[in-house]
Amino acid sequence: MPTKITKQSTIRKNLVRAKQLWPGQIDKLQSEHLRALVDRYLLSVESGDLQLLNGNWYVNHSGLLRLAHRRGCVGIRVEPVPEFCDPTAKRFAFKATVYNRKNSQGFVGYGDADPSNVSTLIRGAEMRVAETRAVNRALRKAYGIGICSVDEIGSLPARSEPEWNVRKLPPQPANGNGEPKLRDQLCLLIRQHRLDAALVKQYAAEFCGTKNLRQANREQIQSFIAHLAELAAKDREGLLSKLNSYASPGTASA
Repeated sequence: MPTKITKQSTIRKNLVRAKQLWPGQIDKLQSEHLRALVDRYLLSVESGDLQLLNGNWYVNHSGLLRLAHRRGCVGIRVEPVPEFCDPTAKRFAFKATVYNRKNSQGFVGYGDADPSNVSTLIRGAEMRVAETRAVNRALRKAYGIGICSVDEIGSLPARSEPEWNVRKLPPQPANGNGEPKLRDQLCLLIRQHRLDAALVKQYAAEFCGTKNLRQANREQIQSFIAHLAELAAKDREGLLSKLNSYASPGTASA
């Protein structure tokens, strides 16, 4: 029974990793719920598909897209709902339709966003948040995901978490003065907080006001690293929503 052994091994690996990431927060009920999510949907804690927030499991936008790709999703259509959009008030609503197989009539989901239901970190990106929420809800319907996605919960109250600091990590001297390279500092932050590297790069380019990260100067990158470290420690949910706003729903198409 090699398939069963592989699946059980994957479940155990996810449970171990979850307890490492959220020490003292994984009880028996949460463990059983995680087992079911990994067993049925192959969602991965290590890949960042799942987040434990205030004692509940949530799925990330990237995790839903990867699930759709594995299940052979043939396309996602997203369109605004004009009667519920008011750009001057930064209020937007979208309708998303997920086609999980050929000849499918599609699974529909709606998403809305305005300054009252998004984190202060992503104010100004309400249109992208609304689109992401619509896509997430349609994907959850299409594949029977019962748990909510991180992007759909809006702003959460700050949690008491340890404030990670790059300077507390083992030094990796490489620039001649005993300090870690900026690239290494950024990579450490990404690994430490389980962030999507590609989305962080897009956020960094926007923060620095450049076309891509390579065009940013040292001072700009230093400023971004300090900014990212602070947000990851104080408003991780808001940071995840901000990063997810850069993800393209089209990547789920097969």
